[in-house]
Amino acid sequence: MDSKRFSADRPTATYLPAGVRRAVKIVVVGHFGVGKTTYIGSLSEIEPLRTEEKMTVASAPVDDLVGAGAKETTTVALDFGRITLSEELVLYLFGTPGQQRFVQLWEDMTVGALGALLLVDPARLESTFPVIDLVESFGLEYAVAVNSFDPSVRYEESEIREALDLLPDTPVVHCDARDVASSAEALKELVRHLLTRKG
Repeated sequence: MDSKRFSADRPTATYLPAGVRRAVKIVVVGHFGVGKTTYIGSLSEIEPLRTEEKMTVASAPVDDLVGAGAKETTTVALDFGRITLSEELVLYLFGTPGQQRFVQLWEDMTVGALGALLLVDPARLESTFPVIDLVESFGLEYAVAVNSFDPSVRYEESEIREALDLLPDTPVVHCDARDVASSAEALKELVRHLLTRKG
């Protein structure tokens, strides 16, 4: 991946180059409020598609807001972004909703996906277990990106691995979903992992 494509002052593209012949699909997954919408927004070369709605009192019994700060909206279908990697290759990013009630959408979105980037909040590691179970049940290779909302809550890679019971070859990288360069590094780590597994 060309790091210049992820510069903060990159132009916003609208249409795909005429020569694009191949598309690759990656899903961005994680529990409720972990930063998936922000992550895709930081990388997408187009205005990302967002399906966020205001949270209501009716969702309070089913949406766990503990640790989610002042979150007032939630993704109800998907987030979608695009990165043109070359004149012939484009990468599509699909972000899943974080709540368990949207599991059917997750399953639909994983069809045809090359792999998944699993965003993790280090302050809410326990919320990641159901997500890992889903990703593994769909047979997706994945990398873990620890989204550092709060710099005071930070764990070493070995601690994350132990807490999430990850396989030794599952990549773990720290990132800030708000930062283009940091988000790009997490995506590149996933791509490296996928290339290794395919090789």
